[in-house]
Amino acid sequence: MKLQELFKMQEELDRFIQSNQKINEDVFRKKGLALLVELAELANETRCFKFWSTKGASERSVILEEYVDSIHFLLSLGIEKNLNTLENWPDPIAEKELTELFLRTQKAIQEFLENYSMSNYMEVWSCYGGLARALEFNYEDVLEAYMQKNKTNYDRQHEGY
Repeated sequence: MKLQELFKMQEELDRFIQSNQKINEDVFRKKGLALLVELAELANETRCFKFWSTKGASERSVILEEYVDSIHFLLSLGIEKNLNTLENWPDPIAEKELTELFLRTQKAIQEFLENYSMSNYMEVWSCYGGLARALEFNYEDVLEAYMQKNKTNYDRQHEGY
């Protein structure tokens, strides 16, 4: 999947939010924490780790929305560190078990936050590709959901979110 269109959309949204909220500080670490929180929210909606519960996962649409919340922050972090030259979504990691995927993704994010190299950034994208595959989201699903959530984020800014 080509990422340049998403980077462009995210850069415009980030610029709008920063202007609208009058943000003048470096928010890289805050965005990093936000990405980790979104990953946890995604895991929570899948319920993959809740061995003690018989309740099933949330609806696919809820899980997809949580997934693209992460994609917003992942794009934004890349923009912050000038890594938005990444053209294509790297190949997804092969792991299929969700709990292990979430743990590996969390570790990859932490490593990126400590050393924001292109290789670490690509590893996070690969992990998210693995999550998409395991959750049975194709790139078209992700793109459509990202575009919808991008619009929602603009609407929220206009409404004083």
